[in-house]
Amino acid sequence: MQKTQEARRRRALFAAAWAIATLTLSACGGGGGGGGGFSGFLPVATAPAPAAATPQTKLTVSATADYPGSFGSVGAYEQLTGTITGELDPKDPKNAIIQDLELAPVNARGMVEYSADFLMLKPKDMSKANGVLRYDAPNRGNILTMPNLASNPSDAEYFERGYVWMFSAWQGDVPKSTPQRLTVTVPVAKHKDGSSITGPYATELIASAATPSIALPGGVFNGSMIPYAPASMDNTQPGYQLTQRVNETDPRIAIAPSDWKFANCDAAANPFPGTADPARVCLKGGFQPNQLYELQYVAKDPKVMGVGLAALRDTISFFRSAAADAAGTPNPLAGKIAHTIGQGTSQSGNAMKTFLHLGFNQRLDGGKVFDGIFAHVAARQTNINTRFAVPGGGGGLRTDHRAFGQTAPRGLAADYVDAVSGRSGGVMKRCTATATCPRFFLGLSGTEFWQLQGSPVLTDANGFADLVQPDNARIYYYGSTQHGGGTGGLATGINFNPAATVYPAGSMVDFADTFRALFMDMEDWVVKNTAPPASQVPKVADGTLVRPSQLLFPTIAGLSWPPAGGTPSAIPAFSYLARYNGFPLLDYGPQYRPEDESGIPTVVPPSYMGKDYAILVPQVDPGTGLTKAGIRSVDVQAPLGTSLEFIYVATPGIIDLANLTGGFIPFHKTEAARIAAGDTRPSIESLYGTQAGYLSAVTSAADSLVAQRFLLQRDADRRIQRAQANPVLP
Repeated sequence: MQKTQEARRRRALFAAAWAIATLTLSACGGGGGGGGGFSGFLPVATAPAPAAATPQTKLTVSATADYPGSFGSVGAYEQLTGTITGELDPKDPKNAIIQDLELAPVNARGMVEYSADFLMLKPKDMSKANGVLRYDAPNRGNILTMPNLASNPSDAEYFERGYVWMFSAWQGDVPKSTPQRLTVTVPVAKHKDGSSITGPYATELIASAATPSIALPGGVFNGSMIPYAPASMDNTQPGYQLTQRVNETDPRIAIAPSDWKFANCDAAANPFPGTADPARVCLKGGFQPNQLYELQYVAKDPKVMGVGLAALRDTISFFRSAAADAAGTPNPLAGKIAHTIGQGTSQSGNAMKTFLHLGFNQRLDGGKVFDGIFAHVAARQTNINTRFAVPGGGGGLRTDHRAFGQTAPRGLAADYVDAVSGRSGGVMKRCTATATCPRFFLGLSGTEFWQLQGSPVLTDANGFADLVQPDNARIYYYGSTQHGGGTGGLATGINFNPAATVYPAGSMVDFADTFRALFMDMEDWVVKNTAPPASQVPKVADGTLVRPSQLLFPTIAGLSWPPAGGTPSAIPAFSYLARYNGFPLLDYGPQYRPEDESGIPTVVPPSYMGKDYAILVPQVDPGTGLTKAGIRSVDVQAPLGTSLEFIYVATPGIIDLANLTGGFIPFHKTEAARIAAGDTRPSIESLYGTQAGYLSAVTSAADSLVAQRFLLQRDADRRIQRAQANPVLP
């Protein structure tokens, strides 16, 4: 009976195969002279193609420690450190945008591997967690936003709310120089035959003091990263050049190849030409601090830096939703995370914008990685998805003026049109297409306008009209601020000193407490669907966003200031200080995709295409010199001086703005002193009358900001207490 059934099964399979073969051949025009019948052979049955392998994630928790303190009803926290080891499928369309991924080595499963450090702060009792995972992107491997309750007691708010606070690496050229620095290991791209890939590379070298040699990769902010080695140590070959100049706009003066080498040297023990070293440059006579050096060479072995963004995508996805890793190790957050909010500050904020722009907020399963993203003091994007990418580069006026991160469309909306380049599509184009856009905050200090080309996110490319922002986005400008936040001036004194040749760099106006309040607004938007405050930005339409030449600074007679030549002299007004970082349209060659900040740059340094984007800056009040628009903090509403959003360097001969820094020029304390000095700004006495009047102004400003949801009550109380403890008037 069993044999009969087997025979019938085989006959049925044969008949089915015959029918399929006949239909197939007929559809193809038949075979054998057009007779339309079968001739020659039966089709050979093949096994179905194996399903594509699923990328595996493995979790290693290397240390667990108690975090000091206990936080309200949430109680104690603990700190976990470890690594996430993951895989990327180079054939997955969601990874297709990663530059050179197809040239990365693969494991036996056909996957590209990575490994990323992480650090996590979580409630010991996860039943007390509020379901929100806050991710903070490290800045060049450093955790800038690691809570320090001794110096920032208001950060306790995050713990008391029950956040899980997480930091994980995304930048592939960060060295493991300290245990606290978070690194991600990404692959090196190679030709299919295993040989090195080479290409043009350029970097700027700045010496803080006279020195015989400088470490690569160079740059003000990128100097401690892992450099790309030269393809050859012979600097006489085409593509190798070292030049010097004082200011960026000065002609470059070529330095003879015989006078510089890839080497380490010391003026006394190991003089020029020193000892060969692919990671350093030695200059005969040494590098001087008043010079700007530019090095070009042919580099080899580019890292597949874009893997870092995919690693971030998959790391957050794992902690958000996985029960365990591929080996069965439990996810310590399993089942406890309902919402995710990503945050980055400065360079890492730029990275979060790039993460969103390139489509990485879509998980491999199609869902969202982050429900909310806060890109804080982040005007640019990050050079992470090009060949020979430099994620830590970028700078101010004199340095890295042509850095990557300046070429993509600046508008947020998917339908943004760039009239200067003719390109279209904004930061949210991809996430709009996949329905994976997060709620999005962009925070801007004044430095983002003066040095980091921030205004094109607010206007059309020519600066004639304000842009309409997407409904899921808010942009907040922190009025009268510098990039890193304010120093606060009450504790150190506020006396006007007209004899000073240069006032100390550093704005008084702080925005740390503004950021804290806005983060809570983001949480409410993501978790409760409570809309946040409207965007607070300067506008072309109302005259609060203007060309730098249209600024209306007050007159401060008797103030010494370093003008363009660098020599201190008395000036009557600030009007001539309208120097800013421009935004030229640049060409990196046909294999570079400027709309995505991606591809292969072949014209390095880039060439100027003869067009520029408009750069506008916030208008100031002609009475106080403080900006009119944006979130006006307590220090702006109850001012003790003029907080500038820029300041010149004091080095003679250098025409430059101090990197990412503003300045603070106090008001005169009394009317008599103000009049005697010829200062048109108000005196502290005229503004407040007495210390009680000043305290009343501070209290009123703080209460107003709390009502607008731009200040937490505990921070308002701290501001008022500070004013009480530091009298400014009798």
